[in-house]
Amino acid sequence: MSEESTAPIRAAVKHWLSASTRCRRSQLSPLSHSQCIPGHEPKSTRYTRSAHCEMHHDGRHIVHRSNVQAATAAAAVGRGPGGTGESDANGGLWGAGGQDDSSEMGGAAGGDQLERADATQDDALHLQRRVGLFSGVALIVGTMIGSGIFVSPSGLLIRTRSVGMSFLIWIACGVLSLLGALAYAELGTMNTSCGAEYAYFMDAFGSLPAFLFSWVSTLVLKPSQLAIICLSFAKYVVEAFVTECEPPETVVKMVAILSIMVILFINCYSVNLATGVQNAFTAAKLVAILIVICGGGYKLFQGNTQNFENMFSGETASIGSIATAFYTGLWAYDGWNNLNYVTEEIKKPSKNLPRSIMIAIPLVTLCYVLINISYLSVMSAAEMEESEAVAVTFGNRILGALAWLMPLSVTISTFGSANGTLFAAGRLCFAASREGHLMNILSYVHIRRLTPAPGLIFHSIIAAAMILSGNIESLIDFFSFTAWIFYGGAMLALIVMRYTRPNFPRPYKVPFIIPVVVLVISIYLIIAPIIDSPQVEYLYAALFILAGLIVYVPIVHYRFNTSIMDRFTVFCQLLLEVAPTQALFD
Repeated sequence: MSEESTAPIRAAVKHWLSASTRCRRSQLSPLSHSQCIPGHEPKSTRYTRSAHCEMHHDGRHIVHRSNVQAATAAAAVGRGPGGTGESDANGGLWGAGGQDDSSEMGGAAGGDQLERADATQDDALHLQRRVGLFSGVALIVGTMIGSGIFVSPSGLLIRTRSVGMSFLIWIACGVLSLLGALAYAELGTMNTSCGAEYAYFMDAFGSLPAFLFSWVSTLVLKPSQLAIICLSFAKYVVEAFVTECEPPETVVKMVAILSIMVILFINCYSVNLATGVQNAFTAAKLVAILIVICGGGYKLFQGNTQNFENMFSGETASIGSIATAFYTGLWAYDGWNNLNYVTEEIKKPSKNLPRSIMIAIPLVTLCYVLINISYLSVMSAAEMEESEAVAVTFGNRILGALAWLMPLSVTISTFGSANGTLFAAGRLCFAASREGHLMNILSYVHIRRLTPAPGLIFHSIIAAAMILSGNIESLIDFFSFTAWIFYGGAMLALIVMRYTRPNFPRPYKVPFIIPVVVLVISIYLIIAPIIDSPQVEYLYAALFILAGLIVYVPIVHYRFNTSIMDRFTVFCQLLLEVAPTQALFD
């Protein structure tokens, strides 16, 4: 590169380093310097490290980014620090920080407006609202329906030893997921920022519970979920080419990592591409489910109903076993809250968030019940328990020459589920980082594509490391246990805010009994398995959550920072062409 071409970058770095020195002298990070609305005092209630916040007279947050950050990221694309704003190809904008801040008050022309379709001149960089109703439904359905319903739906049969009881639990899990999601709809329309439980914990309980949630979710829960899904995808892809023996473990892991890289590219390249892929793969897996349901209906029409006789014989009476069976069913339903992670990108979230939930979760529940009825119309409960891949066995008995459609359906389903999982997970660390709870670079978005690339890359790296390390299947129990701690916490947050914020705008409001019921069930799902059958995974879960306190005190409470991290942030910012954002609120 010529000296002239690198001059803007060198100027930006020099500008940033001088600001960094001033910031360290005042015991603040460089990312704490912000331009606030003229005439108002800064209030560090949200995004305390990335920007100061102002509360508008109507209760909406307006967040401004730092001039230092603006200069640095502008230099990455050859615009130099302090340049004027100009629209990019995607309709977003990267301009000088603090430029025409007063226009944002009152929604004047050229200012930042809530729930609008695109960025306007002199607007700050932010995530765009590009997820509509159909994409919202596809995200929920696509992440909830993974490989489990095709490969191992017999988990409930094994734990309950009763066909009738297994169906009751399938339905109960669907109802519980729907009730929980409706409560999340109220939370999501109250606070339309990204992060789901993280944002709600910040509002109701403060910084520490929110940090502990982000600590567990970003380091274990979300990456392990992505890793397990991609391993299932890789196994079925490799098995298509290895028919006479078990697929080599090394090859499966390499294919799983390759699938993560492909999904990462899709999500970093474009939000529209990621949602388009999600829509297409969700439609494909629903077609596959329809094929299974039609095949089962045909068998039932022929009179194959012997497997439905004495449905409730041998049902399980143990309270702990029922809770464990619920864990198995709820694992298949997991993902019902994923749309809340991306509410900052939903078009008209006050309407489309609850509508997506009301369409998607009953649809998934209906699919799960009907597909299990179809399986039992072809094979007995004992045969389902013994089958390594129930859908494949079903295809071999019903579809004949088209039996290959079932393995293909599993690969399509798992790839779509992995895509939706990463899409949502990247927004979680994006939100936590914006509050200063994770590395600052994770809250940045690409200045042209407007995707949270650093957060997506971070999750993908952890998931790939888990795949290489192996033995991640045991994390499912860990995931189920800790997940319902946080789901219950979200219900408690909703209950608390009914009293602490009674007059806060609620575009969608659920009956008070719903969060109470879900909270009680959450407590049961947490306590019952521990009492019935104590396992070491539960102790590991508690210790890992408490370990977050050791990190919270120096990093978040005392805001410990080093010049190395500041330089790393600038390096990644220039390398990835990313910049800090302003959040949109409803």
